[in-house]
Amino acid sequence: MASHEPRARRAARPKRPGTPPLAEYRRKRDFARTTEPSGAAAGTRKRPRPLSFVIQKHRASHLHYDLRLEWDGVLLSWAVPKGPSLDPSVKRLAMAVEDHPLEYADFEGVIPEGEYGGGTVMVWDRGTYTPEDADMGPAVAKGALKFSLHGEKLQGSWALVRTGRRGAETSRSWLLIKHRDAAASTHDIVTEAPRSVKTGRLLAEIAIDEGGDVTKAATGDPPDAIQSLLQDPTRLQRRRRRKRAVWHSNAGAS
Repeated sequence: MASHEPRARRAARPKRPGTPPLAEYRRKRDFARTTEPSGAAAGTRKRPRPLSFVIQKHRASHLHYDLRLEWDGVLLSWAVPKGPSLDPSVKRLAMAVEDHPLEYADFEGVIPEGEYGGGTVMVWDRGTYTPEDADMGPAVAKGALKFSLHGEKLQGSWALVRTGRRGAETSRSWLLIKHRDAAASTHDIVTEAPRSVKTGRLLAEIAIDEGGDVTKAATGDPPDAIQSLLQDPTRLQRRRRRKRAVWHSNAGAS
């Protein structure tokens, strides 16, 4: 499809003068400590293909969901504190954050405590998306994005609408809204579908497997799922072998 050609995307999105791509992303991270991708391997597409999206469930200082849309060689990113809602009557706050490298869409694991965003990250949903406007750059600048998601959990038409005055600090504030269509629902998707689409794990299981703070991660999982996990002897034995993993009853939920 012509709207997905790399050349068209590069021309569409306005650049910030004097700011190298991913500069803010790299400034915030110590890649000697974190296994997050640096974006150094980023390149151009060899052939047109649909644009990708990912939503990462992230238990850092607080639980939130990071919505990332591929555009112009990076992932445009918004932090959604309560996660997406399938109910068109529910508008979810989405805070714009720094662009991420395309490779970040595959990142699932533990960011070390003390690092920016320290905590456990899950690939909660992923797939492709279709922007309503072929030239999405002006739509981003205007603060009104309309797109269709083709994910494993999320489908249908959505909108991101900036609520603040352009150029002001409040311009980081957007709303994520589900449009009324066949994919709309009153089901609580974040509670009913808590597991990774990449590995099938809960946040706590990711922390168990990769040496994170399991108690902190578990606060982002539904209580009934955690109870089932605690009663699984196979998982508990695996946890005991992971000496770096931290699971203690008095851990803070900061």
